Amino acid sequence: MAGIYKLEIQESKADLKQLLREQKTASGKERIHLLYLLKSKQAPTGQEAASMLRRHRATLQEWLRLYRKGGIAELLKRKTSSGRRRAIPAWAEKALQKRLEEPQGFDGYQAICDWLESQLGIEAKYKTVHKLVYYRLHQWDRCNGNFKQLTLWHCGTENGGAFFL
Repeated sequence: MAGIYKLEIQESKADLKQLLREQKTASGKERIHLLYLLKSKQAPTGQEAASMLRRHRATLQEWLRLYRKGGIAELLKRKTSSGRRRAIPAWAEKALQKRLEEPQGFDGYQAICDWLESQLGIEAKYKTVHKLVYYRLHQWDRCNGNFKQLTLWHCGTENGGAFFL
């Protein structure tokens, strides 16, 4: 790891120790631990630091490159996965949310599928619409006509303490 000696770690050992305690993720702890090992000279070379952290030296070089580029903030910045695009984009989700808030609602999830296709030009599978409405928008009571959340009613001791839906 040539160039490790040229790295100037700005934070003190005490600051690094405190940062190490504050980290919530394992990756954050590993990265701060690397800086601590180098600052305290417990690992004089990158190869020794790599063996102590049980990481490949190229990984440590990447972490140090990030540190040189932007300090602790850049080192601890979490990558966000681009992932797959949503079948129903955010703008359509907002339009659907608005439509679900109207008093008439929908007659079911298939009606929502039909509405998305006719009004917004989005073809979405029934399962996709169900997951969106039920789990993300929490509007399941608006899409099955008069369907309301089932609740348990306890009828007391006169009916033997039975529970009814």
